[in-house]
Amino acid sequence: MKKILVLLILSIIFTSCKSGSSAVSKSESKRENKYVVKNLIEVATDNIGVRYKAGGTNKNGYDCSGLVFSSFQSENIILPRTSFEQSKIGKIIKFNDAQKGDLIFFKTNKNKQINHVGLITEANSDEIKFVHSSTAKGVIISSTKEPYYQNSF
Repeated sequence: MKKILVLLILSIIFTSCKSGSSAVSKSESKRENKYVVKNLIEVATDNIGVRYKAGGTNKNGYDCSGLVFSSFQSENIILPRTSFEQSKIGKIIKFNDAQKGDLIFFKTNKNKQINHVGLITEANSDEIKFVHSSTAKGVIISSTKEPYYQNSF
């Protein structure tokens, strides 16, 4: 069974966005989480076509972690700036447990250290689609079924 490292967005939302009132119901929290996840994906995918720029965090260009950082910042959720640091606040889950709004991390270099991140836009039992900024094509949606990503997440 494949396992991937993803950042569970729901746990960050509860940590970062706790209500001052203890009277928030579970259904209200779920609705709020769905809203936040929808907005994160919308913000990230609105940047499809923006070029890659090392260190970039805006419409002039994004690197992978800059796209994630900026997307989360739009919801007042502050993440570390690099993919490696972002991965440290995640936990390893099974491939089948990945959900929209989670982050997926990759080791695409020879150092065997996490160096790439994407925001999951779709997930099912055999494929995860994610928005990210690639050095070659800028902000795009890719799939774990693509050979380049198949063995690096």
